[in-house]
Amino acid sequence: MSSFRQAFSWWAFSASGIDPETLLAGAAKIGYQGVDLIDEALWPLAARHGLTVSAIMGHGTLNDGINRPENAERIEAELRVNIVKAKKANIPALVCFSGVRDGISDEAGLAQSATLLAKVADTAADAGVTLIVELLNSKVDHIGYQCDRTAWAVELCRRVNSPAVKILYDIYHMQIMEGDIIRTIEQNHPFFAYYHTAGNPGRGQPDHTQEIYYPAIYRAIARTGYSGFISHEFCVKGDPLKALQSAFHDCTEAIK
Repeated sequence: MSSFRQAFSWWAFSASGIDPETLLAGAAKIGYQGVDLIDEALWPLAARHGLTVSAIMGHGTLNDGINRPENAERIEAELRVNIVKAKKANIPALVCFSGVRDGISDEAGLAQSATLLAKVADTAADAGVTLIVELLNSKVDHIGYQCDRTAWAVELCRRVNSPAVKILYDIYHMQIMEGDIIRTIEQNHPFFAYYHTAGNPGRGQPDHTQEIYYPAIYRAIARTGYSGFISHEFCVKGDPLKALQSAFHDCTEAIK
């Protein structure tokens, strides 16, 4: 079994209005080691509580992403700026987004995305930063999003052929699009550099009320030897610290 680390997505847990100091201190006390997608102004506060900022946005737009030639110059510049920031702050990953199809074929989107990421891959690798392309569902939350299938994302990584370009495998999103989560992890885990969790339907707490059985998924990830971050990114009902405690406990117990 691996010793992967648990993190949480800032936006999902701060939305309740909880004080940032309280949330970060509480998460660290529970045992979390990372927090992703947190405002830059809060990076020092996270560090003071011993939390790694485990991933940030690599570029500024989700729908207008790396699959469109007209975005290439802007996104390349944004990635280069954020690679420098990530290196300085010891942030290991930058999240990248394909963008929506909007008339772009899967092949054209692949070709453009690979061309763009290849331009910055060596710079990212030299900085010790991984560019993680996020898989999102195109049925419910992100209509028309192009990187909505594992095979597409894996092919993108193969074309770039760099250790600095990998996949953010979001279990919630891929349950909606593909299912077959455990087999997908077993077959493709070398391309997966980060994981997000949430239940389905409703993006709820990953517990017995949801159709995804997370204990088996956590064990499948552990069997691959994964040592990166699994980050909880679900919608919270009630006390965010209690939700974080439950998620941490369930994950920890699954892989004992």
